[in-house]
Amino acid sequence: MPSVKGFFRSPGKSRQQAAAPPPPPHPLSLSLIDNLVYLRAQFSVSSDLTIREMEAGGCRLAIVTLEGMVDRHTIADAVLLPLSQTPDLGGAEALMDHVRDKVLAMVDLMQVVTMDEVISLVSSGFAAVLADGVGYALLGGFQNFMIRSVGEPSSEMTSRGSREGFTEAIRVNISMIRRRMKTPDLTFEMMSAGKTSQTAVCLCYMRGRVSERLLNDVRARIRKLPLDVVLESGYIQPFLENRRLSLFSSVGVTERPDTLCGKVAEGRIGVLVDGTPFVLVTPTLFVEHFQSMDDYAVHPYYASFLRIIKYVSFFVGMLLPGLYVAVGTFHPEMLPFTLMLSYLKSDLSTPFPLVMEALLIHFLFEIMREAGLRFPKAVGHAVSIVGALVIGESAVRAGLIGAPMVIIVALTAISSFVIPSLYGPVTLLRFGFILLGGTLGLYGVMIGLTLLLCSICAVHIQSIPFTAPVTPFSLKAMRDVLIRADWRELWKHPFLVQNVVGSHLKENQGGPDTTDPGEE
Repeated sequence: MPSVKGFFRSPGKSRQQAAAPPPPPHPLSLSLIDNLVYLRAQFSVSSDLTIREMEAGGCRLAIVTLEGMVDRHTIADAVLLPLSQTPDLGGAEALMDHVRDKVLAMVDLMQVVTMDEVISLVSSGFAAVLADGVGYALLGGFQNFMIRSVGEPSSEMTSRGSREGFTEAIRVNISMIRRRMKTPDLTFEMMSAGKTSQTAVCLCYMRGRVSERLLNDVRARIRKLPLDVVLESGYIQPFLENRRLSLFSSVGVTERPDTLCGKVAEGRIGVLVDGTPFVLVTPTLFVEHFQSMDDYAVHPYYASFLRIIKYVSFFVGMLLPGLYVAVGTFHPEMLPFTLMLSYLKSDLSTPFPLVMEALLIHFLFEIMREAGLRFPKAVGHAVSIVGALVIGESAVRAGLIGAPMVIIVALTAISSFVIPSLYGPVTLLRFGFILLGGTLGLYGVMIGLTLLLCSICAVHIQSIPFTAPVTPFSLKAMRDVLIRADWRELWKHPFLVQNVVGSHLKENQGGPDTTDPGEE
C-alpha cells in the first residue's frame, strides 16, 4: 500500500522526476548512406525533404534541402552545375575542401558534425552537402521562403516618426534595428526556444549600458523554458515576469524598431522571436504605458498635455462606470438636481438594477468589439454599425437600458482605447469596480483602488520597482513621467533603467553618464 505522502504527490512533480534527460546529439557518420537513412527516418514520409545524390570529383555526395525554404534555381546554378564539372580531386576530403573554398564561397557558410545541427539548419533554409567518407557536413544559406514586406505597424500608430514596423522574419527585424543603431556596442545574441519547434530567439542589448545581472537572468529564463513549441512572443512573456497574479505585465511589447532602439539605449533587453512582429522589452516600468514615440517628436508643452490626457483616460476608463453605479445606487444626493432627475427618470423606465444594467451593457460592448475584431474588415464595419444602432438606440427606446448608461459606456470605451497596451487590465478592473460600487458604494471603490495601488507598488521586475520613479519617488526623474521636459534637458542625464531609485541593480559600467537624475 503506498504511503500517504506518495499518494498525494503532485502529478507535475512526478512527471518532472520521471522525465528522462535529453538524448546526446547524433554525430554524422562517415557513411553517406547511413546519414541519408537517418535523415529520411527523422523526416519520415514528409514530402518536402529533397535529397539530390550525385557523383563529383570521384566521390559520392548528396545535397539535402527542404522544398519551399531554398531557391532551387540558385542551387542548380551555383552548386549542382559546378559540382558536375569538378574533376577527380583524389579523395572525399579534397572534394569537401573544394566545395568549401570554391563552390559554397558565401558569408553564411557553416561546418557541422552532428545530425541535429544539420536538421536545424536545413529547416531554416540552408542547403547541406554531405560526402561519403567525411564525418562533417557543409551548409550554405539559400533562403527563399516568403515573408511579409515591411509595413506600417498596426498597433502603435504615430503622427510623426518612422512608418516601418517589424515583420515575421527575425533577420529582417535585426537589420532594421542595426540600421538605426550604428554602434558595435549593439549586440544580437541568438538562442532557441521550444524543444520541438526550435524557434529562433534573439536577445538585443547594448554592451556597457545593460546590467550584467539583468542580462544573465533573462538568458537563464529563456534557456530553462519548458515549452515544447514557441509560435509567438506571448509564449515567452509570462516566463520573463516575476509576479504571476498581477494584471499589469512588467514585460513590454512593441512592433516599432525606433521604440525598441530607444528602450535598448536605456539599458533594456529586447527579445525578438522568429515568426512574429511583436518584440518583447524587459524590464518595462508602469509609467511607460503612458509614453509613445509622438511624445518625443512634438513640442514638450503639447507632449505634456498628451501625457495628462492619457493618465486621465486611464482612470476614467477604469473607474467611471463603478463610480456612476456607486453614486446612483447608494449616494444619489451627490448628483446635481437636474442630473438626478434625469437619472431617476431612466432608472424608473428600466427593469434592471443599475449594477446589472452596467454589467450587461459593458459585456455586450466587449462582445461587439471582439466580433468586429475577428470578422473580416468589411463585415467588421457592419457589426460596428449594427451594434451602435441596435444595442444603443433601440435598447434605450425599448426601455432596457437608460440613456445615461449609454453615455457612460461610450466615454469609457473611448478612454480605454487611448492606452492600447493597458486595454486588457483596464477592462477587467472596470468590471471589478462596477461590482464593488454596486455592493459597497463609494467605500468599495476606494477600497478597491487602494488595494490595486498597493498591488502595483509591490511588483518588482528583476529587482527594479515596477512603479519607479513614482514610488520610490524621484523629483528630478518626474520630468519624463507626468510631463515631458525639453530635449535640451533630457540629453544631459541619460537614463538607465537599472539605476532608478529603489533598484538593486545599480551599477556604473562605463559608457555614458549613468547617474540617475533623481539621485543628484
